[in-house]
Amino acid sequence: MTELGPDTTTDEVLDGTDLTGQVMLVTGASSGLGLETARSLAAHGATVVMAARDKDRGEQALAAVRAGSFPEADLELRLVDLGSLTSIRRFAEGLLADRDRLDVLIANAGVMACPLGHTSDGFEMQFGTNHLGHFLLVELLAPLVVAGAPSRLVVLSSAGHKLADVDLDDPQWTRGAYDKWQAYGRAKTANVLFATEFDRRYKNRGVRAFAVHPGTIVTELGRHLTEEDIAILRGHGTTDAEATPRPRGLRRWKSVEAGAATTVWAATSTSLDGIGGRYLEDCGIGEPDDDPAAERGHRSYATDPQRAASLWSMSATLVGLDT
Repeated sequence: MTELGPDTTTDEVLDGTDLTGQVMLVTGASSGLGLETARSLAAHGATVVMAARDKDRGEQALAAVRAGSFPEADLELRLVDLGSLTSIRRFAEGLLADRDRLDVLIANAGVMACPLGHTSDGFEMQFGTNHLGHFLLVELLAPLVVAGAPSRLVVLSSAGHKLADVDLDDPQWTRGAYDKWQAYGRAKTANVLFATEFDRRYKNRGVRAFAVHPGTIVTELGRHLTEEDIAILRGHGTTDAEATPRPRGLRRWKSVEAGAATTVWAATSTSLDGIGGRYLEDCGIGEPDDDPAAERGHRSYATDPQRAASLWSMSATLVGLDT
């Protein structure tokens, strides 16, 4: 087998793998990493539920997968807006009624470095969409994932989590000026903490969870970025918060196929059997590294069990779930 690394692609990860009979859900599947993730999994036999916000774009994405030499791909499109708790509850209710299990749930959708905005429920957009929306969705669908055990949850994070820890006292940016990169960092840290706590809560029921840094890829996720933002991503600048330089881990650029590879590896690799609650990058396991110059690894605060438990409790309260 080809040695896995930062340039490994999805098809290389899945070479020789038969996923027939497995049911997988991918959010944000209408473009970018989500679309490539759905395509590669379906190409190897998985039944893939493609979750998307926009019907037309979702249908185009599904058709593109089938047109790309996979006319028999077992795909289903379902609509959900992760910025709306009502939409999420409706989506989960429908899937619970129609499916008896999920073998893999991939929380891929998200927004990045957008101007200050709020979800339909009043949450700051990045924290509300990237974290709270997926938190509610995953918890509502947890019975399906448990029914599919041994099964996995894969949560897309980013090396951008190095920009900021979560602020458990002010998740809505009611204090101080909003900084889009700090907000992104908080949301991406929340993604890692969520995977950490989900794994702790569900591993005894046969479900393991992982957080994934896909690398830096030009996709629809970056639709809000300016030329200055692109320079920051390339490592040539700082965020608006002067004390927070761009981490070196964001400097390497990948193709979409290589960017989605770690997600697919997290979802399917037998080398991860019996493992969970870990931060993955470049088709490998990342280790804690709090050196600001570190290009790999994750900040220790992102997997701190006490912060993970506190975030879970706060999130459950915000979205109206019992803990």
